[in-house]
Amino acid sequence: MEDMINIVKIGGNVIDNPDALAAFLKDFAAMKGNKILVHGGGKEATRMSESMGIKANMIEGRRVTDRQTLDIVTMVYAGLINKRIVAMLQALGCDAVGLTGADGNAIPATRRPAAPIDYGFVGDIAPARINDKFIKALLDNGNVPVFCAICHDGAGTLLNCNADSIAGAVAQGASRVAPTRLTFCFEKAGVMTDLDDESSVIPLVTAASFAELKAAGIVAKGMIPKLQNALACAANGVTEVRICKAEALNTDGGTVIRTE
Repeated sequence: MEDMINIVKIGGNVIDNPDALAAFLKDFAAMKGNKILVHGGGKEATRMSESMGIKANMIEGRRVTDRQTLDIVTMVYAGLINKRIVAMLQALGCDAVGLTGADGNAIPATRRPAAPIDYGFVGDIAPARINDKFIKALLDNGNVPVFCAICHDGAGTLLNCNADSIAGAVAQGASRVAPTRLTFCFEKAGVMTDLDDESSVIPLVTAASFAELKAAGIVAKGMIPKLQNALACAANGVTEVRICKAEALNTDGGTVIRTE
């Protein structure tokens, strides 16, 4: 396999909007060559929790995953959302296969330490442990893997993982097989100097300019870990990393992230 592998990550802004999801999947299905989709969970898990009388517990914007919550997010992410996306892609002639990180031991994870904050059944992923042989076999067979944000610890326990981290780790693993392009589809047009002005997209972010943007407060909050993840991918074998709107998937729009 020598063709470029395209890995695309979508979040709740697409998943929670049926029209946006349908439009995105049509664009994704139209992408040529080998491709992988990684999706988060959107707000569906919170709605499901509340319908069952279970209040979502968030710390610094991150979901605490106790045993009950793990059952719910597994049902929603690996079941409802994942299979909905797979069915929609199949309708578009895209031979998608819905997966968790446990399937084929594709994405092993390690439960996050309980200190300083105990997030429960939450996993961290080492890119070196990605099962690139399994992913290559799927792609060679003409399948399009669709990964949700549920992984496993190798000892029988499922773990709730960050979808951005999964996308980054899978991209680094896939880069051992073939040149890889990673696209994070975001609610904004890219990294912007003014969040209210889509014409203010910064076309290129490097490690040096990221430090400057962070120091100036232009890059803050949730964009910091996104860019740190993107820079780690660019430094570890991923050919191209980009952040853009879902609508710009098959264009050159957005922000490209490089190490230098």
